[in-house]
Amino acid sequence: MASANASHAALMDEVYRGQRHIYDFTRKYYLFGRDTLIAGLAAKPGMRVLEVACGTGRNLAKIAKAWPGVRLFGLDISAEMLKSARAALGAEAQLGEGDACSFDPQSLLGEPQFDRIVLSYSLSMIPDWEGAFDHAAGQLAPGGALHIVDFGDLAGLPRPLAAGLRAWLAKFHVEPRATMSQVAARIAATRGLSLASTRGPLGYFQLHVLTAE
Repeated sequence: MASANASHAALMDEVYRGQRHIYDFTRKYYLFGRDTLIAGLAAKPGMRVLEVACGTGRNLAKIAKAWPGVRLFGLDISAEMLKSARAALGAEAQLGEGDACSFDPQSLLGEPQFDRIVLSYSLSMIPDWEGAFDHAAGQLAPGGALHIVDFGDLAGLPRPLAAGLRAWLAKFHVEPRATMSQVAARIAATRGLSLASTRGPLGYFQLHVLTAE
């Protein structure tokens, strides 16, 4: 498992070494639903907000503006992406290099649990995405919520367009997770969490919120 994680980290560094400089500019044209997720966080001052696979820090910066007073945390498996995140966020966020499937929040970020956890267009890039989903759900504080947005089933798009998008995404090691709704329901049931799911227009994105009692 350790060698697989190291290989994935190396792959992500290779993919994003150059792309990190233009990532936010280009992704805004097709990573829809991220701002909808942020608007629904309902975070209060002092709450610990963690983004797993935080990338360039774009979402954390938006969260800081939308929900003043929250405490920001982020982790990513790519050291290259963390360079951009640290440059963008400075001292506003506690960041660490870690694997979404196995990170220890206390040792990596100095907190045992979090009030809000975000996974934004990252599960479609993580090989063991179900493991990452479940691991994130396990880091929720009482009353906390896990917010996930990612590509949906794309069923509302014309078939050639959907096929072209899938092929293009594959070049970046991205694969829409067709069974995410079922996995979300299973994890929610297993962990005793409530679940609210939203299907974006044309099935382009899916949004899941799992809330602890």
